Amino acid sequence: MPTTPTAPAPTAAPSVVVVGSANADLLARTEVHPAPGETVLGRDLSVLPGGKGANQAVAAALLGARVAFVGAVGDDEFADAATSGLRAAGVDLERLAVVPGGTGVAVVTVAADGENSIVVVPGANGTVDAAAVGRHADLLAAAGVVVLQGEIPRDGVEAAARLAGGRLVVNLAPVIAVDPAVLRRADPLVVNEHEAHGALGLLDPGGSVGADVGDEDVVSRLRALGVPSVVLTRGPLGALVAGREGAGEPADVPSGADVVVVPAPRVDAVDTTGAGDAFVGALAAELARGSGLVDAARVAVRVGAFAVRGSGAQPSYPRVGDELP
Repeated sequence: MPTTPTAPAPTAAPSVVVVGSANADLLARTEVHPAPGETVLGRDLSVLPGGKGANQAVAAALLGARVAFVGAVGDDEFADAATSGLRAAGVDLERLAVVPGGTGVAVVTVAADGENSIVVVPGANGTVDAAAVGRHADLLAAAGVVVLQGEIPRDGVEAAARLAGGRLVVNLAPVIAVDPAVLRRADPLVVNEHEAHGALGLLDPGGSVGADVGDEDVVSRLRALGVPSVVLTRGPLGALVAGREGAGEPADVPSGADVVVVPAPRVDAVDTTGAGDAFVGALAAELARGSGLVDAARVAVRVGAFAVRGSGAQPSYPRVGDELP
C-alpha cells in the first residue's frame, strides 16, 4: 500500500505546469437538486476558489510538487476568491494574467447525498487561447509534467500540448473537440466513464460504442486508437489504468495484464465537488516525482477519497503529512 506522500527536498522538487481555468465557486447546499422549473431552499452559500485547472494545481502543490499555473482571471471582485487557494498552496502565479472583465465563475449545487450539479461561466478563462499560451513556451518546454483540461479554448489546449516538453497529462473534462493529436500525445489521458466515450468519438468519428460496453473495453479501444496511456476514473470504484508505465509495472500486477484495476478506499462522501481534480493533481505530482502510472493512480484514488470527506473543492484537499484513507 502506498504511503502518504512526503515533501521532496527543494533541490529535487518535481516540476508540474498546469494550464487551465481558475474560477470562483458559488457553492449552495440543498437537501435535493431542483428539478426543471422547481425552486428549492438552500441551507447556506459559500464563495470558494475553484476551476479545474486551479484545483489540480492546488492538489499537486499541497502534496509537495513545485507547481506553476498558466491561466487568467478578470479585474473584478471574484479574482481574489479564485486565486486564494493557489496563493495559499504556494503555486507560482507569475504566468497568471489579469484581463479586463469578469473572472470565471462556477455555480455549484450540492445535495445532501454529496452529489453536485455545476454551471460554469468561463469569463477570463476564455482568453487562455493559443496566443496567451504561446507566451509561456519556455515554461512548458522545461516542465517535467504539463497538465491540461477542457475549461479553456480549444486552441489554447492544442498549443499547450504542442509546446509541452515533458510528460503530458490531458484531463478531457469537459469534453471539447480538440485535435485528436492532443489525445494521441496524452500520457496519460484521464477521463471518467462519460468523457471516455467522448474521447472515442473524437478519435474515431465513424465508429460506435454502445453504452453497454464495459469500461475495460473502452480503455482498450482508446489505446488501440493511439492513446499512449489511459486512466479511467470511476468514482468510488477507483480507476482503470492501461498503457506505458502502466500494466505489469508493480510486482503485484499480473504479468501481461492489459488493464489494471486500482480500487478506491471506502469512505462516507460529504461533497464530491473537485474530487476528480484532486485525483488528477495527485497523479501529476506522483508522475513528476518519478512514480510509475499504476503507483501514481494508487495514491490518486486515496487523495480523491480524502477530498470527498470535506466540503468544497480546494479546501477539502490533503496536504503533506495528512493521513490518506
